[in-house]
Amino acid sequence: MDVPIVLVHGLRLSSSMWRPQVELLRAQGRTVVTPDLPGHGSRRGEEFSLGRAVDSVLAAIDQVGGRALLTGLSLGGFVSIAVAGAAPGRVAGLVAASCTAKPAQSLAQVYRIPAVLMDRLPDRGAAVNERFHRLTLRDGAAEAVLDGGLAVEAATSVIDEISNMDAIASLSAYEGPVWLINGARDHFRIHEKHFFDACADGRLVNVPRAGHMVSLDQPVNFARIVGDAADVVSVREGRAALEAQAEAEAGGASLEADGV
Repeated sequence: MDVPIVLVHGLRLSSSMWRPQVELLRAQGRTVVTPDLPGHGSRRGEEFSLGRAVDSVLAAIDQVGGRALLTGLSLGGFVSIAVAGAAPGRVAGLVAASCTAKPAQSLAQVYRIPAVLMDRLPDRGAAVNERFHRLTLRDGAAEAVLDGGLAVEAATSVIDEISNMDAIASLSAYEGPVWLINGARDHFRIHEKHFFDACADGRLVNVPRAGHMVSLDQPVNFARIVGDAADVVSVREGRAALEAQAEAEAGGASLEADGV
């Protein structure tokens, strides 16, 4: 039983950031979908809210059968954690990357002030953001990010929404398997132990020589991690289906023995 994979992008970015993983995972015969969150990519201009973002991801899960391995990076990781906490029955497994920092502290300190300053620029910081990605990403990763556009105008509203999220509570509400993935150089690792302790069935993976954009710093390695997680989840799903079938057959046999 192959479990489909839903990939959720980061702040200002879009589904195009997942191009390396989509190519690698689909080459393995896996089903992969990459929704755009409100205010990003094909949905630029829409108002972002955490509730709308959760609904967008749930719609993507429904698109592939109603249950999936959910993978998100940064903003996408926070949204994915919210989805897992709100609708655990639709999340077969969770890969949360670059998001093990409590939003109320980390987003306020790291992102809100720069976002406000960027908003004052004529292009709201689009040129600065594009140059940053071209300087820091290699081997086609910058093109994968930039092809979907940079939703610089969405940053402030996203930060305000996510800052109010209780990520630890949402993670604690999910009992399924969780992979917390961080680049070893990522500043968002600051509360990774708190996040790991909140998981009922968690794993913590630090990727050497990678930063916050771990999926783009090491695309092949990240795709392998996601593929391995999908394999683990698929085995569990298959085992659960067999157990359910066996219980149903045992129940049917019992009814027959009772003459029902």
